[in-house]
Amino acid sequence: MLLNRFFIDLVEKGDSNLTKILGIDESGRGPVCGPMMICGYLIDEEKIGKLKEWGVKDSKLLTPAKRKEIFTKIKKISDDYVLLKVSAKEIDRAVGETNLNKLEIKKMQHIINLFDADRVIIDSPEVNTKKFAEKVRAGIRNKKTELVCENYADKKHLPVGAASIIAKVNRDMEIEKLHEKYGFFGSGYTSDERTVRFLKDWIKMNKELPDFVRKSWMTIATLKEEKEQRQIMDFAKGE
Repeated sequence: MLLNRFFIDLVEKGDSNLTKILGIDESGRGPVCGPMMICGYLIDEEKIGKLKEWGVKDSKLLTPAKRKEIFTKIKKISDDYVLLKVSAKEIDRAVGETNLNKLEIKKMQHIINLFDADRVIIDSPEVNTKKFAEKVRAGIRNKKTELVCENYADKKHLPVGAASIIAKVNRDMEIEKLHEKYGFFGSGYTSDERTVRFLKDWIKMNKELPDFVRKSWMTIATLKEEKEQRQIMDFAKGE
């Protein structure tokens, strides 16, 4: 019986010598509306061929339909994954106290410490990837973990691409929920005219911006300044 239990454990747990890779990426770092999603995607190295077969790549290079198709498959094949939702309010607080990079590093460290990965690959938001890696490593419990930080890692490494897809699909779902509650405002990026128009109308009609808007973004300060200038001009005309 004990011998049989040993073989059952081997089948259930798999080969402990397999290299486990953790890819980390985010979606929604730059927009003025909605949360940022950070995903950690853990997978055995031997399964990476499946990711390539399914067409995994940087989520920005895939259509929404293709992302959703791959999304279901990559979740099933993963050893594990975690998704962190960073609210607009938390982002505003980080920008006010330190900066967004420090907040992102803290979240990445938390993800790394959740898993026992042999290799961690991160899509670095900083140009100096060596210094960024040093900052991340400072908060990792297992100092033996191999840490790879690269710019555009989501284009070069399939586990990071998988993380970017999960983060992006979930952020899109969050945006859809906000559209249902507050009305359609586009993608939430300042390059989107629909988003800017929504914010202008909201500022014109309301005293406070909704919670899903990042009030620390320069776009908001500019729009508020425009409103104040219009009020002054309207007052002057009334005189």
